[in-house]
Amino acid sequence: MPYLARVNDESHACFAPRLDKKQIEDGLEFAPKFDEHGLLAAVAIDVHTREPLMLAWMNRESLRLTLEKGEAVYWSRSRQEIWHKGATSGQIQKVIEMRTDCDQDAVILYVEQAGGGACHTGRNSCFYRSIHPGSPAALRFLQEND
Repeated sequence: MPYLARVNDESHACFAPRLDKKQIEDGLEFAPKFDEHGLLAAVAIDVHTREPLMLAWMNRESLRLTLEKGEAVYWSRSRQEIWHKGATSGQIQKVIEMRTDCDQDAVILYVEQAGGGACHTGRNSCFYRSIHPGSPAALRFLQEND
């Protein structure tokens, strides 16, 4: 896979160094930018419906594991541990495609969602409400696709 950039002596994926703006914006090596907490935003989207499923966070290790396994692995900020999505719930996210933004500080995972839904509430998506412009306190539930 070209986005794995390099493989170190332990045969683990590692990422390209962040050298300059041209390399980051136009280069072909994945050089993710983690925030001050060592995290990268990751949005999971259903590969078939293009529905946003969830927003989670990845650290260097969970991103590496995602690329190796081909399944979404996140960093749980509340539990402070690696979280292989679906390992206990069965709601596994098989990664079909991964994209990064222009400055490589966020990723989108196009996934095949297994196990009935992505949200811990039991819904298909964590994004099950809409906010109306001009009235930020007014939430509206979206129709669920069951």
